[in-house]
Parts: sequence; structure tokens; C-alpha cells
Amino acid sequence: MIKNVLVLAPHTDDGEFGCGGTIAKFIEEGKNIFYVAFSTAKKSVPKGYPENILEIEVKESTKVLGILPENLIILDYEVRRFSESRQQILDNMIRLGNQIKPDIVFLPSTFDTHQDHNTISKEGFRAFKKTTMLGYEIPWNNLTFNTNSFIILTEEHLSKKVESLKCYKSQTFRHYANEKFVKSLAVTRGAQIGEKYAEVFEVIRYLIK
Repeated sequence: MIKNVLVLAPHTDDGEFGCGGTIAKFIEEGKNIFYVAFSTAKKSVPKGYPENILEIEVKESTKVLGILPENLIILDYEVRRFSESRQQILDNMIRLGNQIKPDIVFLPSTFDTHQDHNTISKEGFRAFKKTTMLGYEIPWNNLTFNTNSFIILTEEHLSKKVESLKCYKSQTFRHYANEKFVKSLAVTRGAQIGEKYAEVFEVIRYLIK
């Protein structure tokens, strides 16, 4: 029943961390995946890298996952200042929703404390309240998390997630940006449901058609 899938990533790599394995799984199943990065976080780029490095890296990363180049949408909101552009962000989401007509939307959890993630979560609910929405897990930002929806992954799905994140060479300094963490989280979530690997989501809205 799921044909079109929309991933809302406040910044490049959020979608991969939150649901990269699920993206790989859905692409394998023939679903259309659309990925929107609302910011390339130019003001947060480490010294020594070009200003547009995250734009380059998200193109490489989503290609690894199998997302078509034409289904990658990169916007240019200023990092850490999304709240100042709430209406414009909402308008963009509504426009994209009318174009894509997603059957399911992945977006930051309602418990995500990062100011930009929180804006995308709240405006995403307003834009897609008539659509199934799952909030993805970003452990280092979440105040708490409802583990009430699991998507089972295979070794191949997890490997694609890991390889996609390796494309973000400019972000390797972050303590969570490593293969060991990504795999251990998938193992933990899999163990909760008696599977080898999984990703977990907060059910924000669930529609049965």
C-alpha cells in the first residue's frame, strides 16, 4: 500500500541516521523515496572544507542508498534558525506534499530537542496531518523516545546505511558518526523484537486505508 515515501531531514545526514536502513529496504521493495534536506548547515562546516561540502556529501550518500538524484531536494535554510522561517518551511512542505502525495512521511521525533529538528517535526505535523507519519530516532537529541514501531532490517540494509554515512567525511569528528555506534543501535532495536537488526520509530500518526 506504500508507494511514495517522503523523508524530511532538517540537515543533511539526519535522514540517513534516522531511517537510512529503512530507505534502503523500501528502495529494494520498489518504493519511490523522496528526500528533503532543509539545510546544508554552511555555518557549521568544519575548517578546511568548502562551504558546499555537505551538499556534495548528501548527493553521494543518497546515491549509495539508491535515491534517484531527481528525488533529492536540497533547501537552504540557515542552521539553528529554522524557527524564524516557520511559515516558509510549512509552505514548502505543503507544496511538496501536493506534488509528491506521500503515503508515509518520516520526520524527526516530537521529542527531538534540537531547535531545527523541533521546527521540522511541528511544521511537518501541520503539513501532513492527513498522512501516516513516523518520527525517527536521533538518540543524542531525544529527551525520551517512544519505541512503538519497528522496521526489520537485513545485513544488506544496514550495510547501505553505514556506507551512506561514510560519505560524510566532513562529519567524522562527531562522536556518534561511526560504524560501531550505528550497528550497535540497530542490534539493540532488533533485540527488542527478536530480530537481528531494526530501526525504531515513534508513531505520530497512523492511517489505515
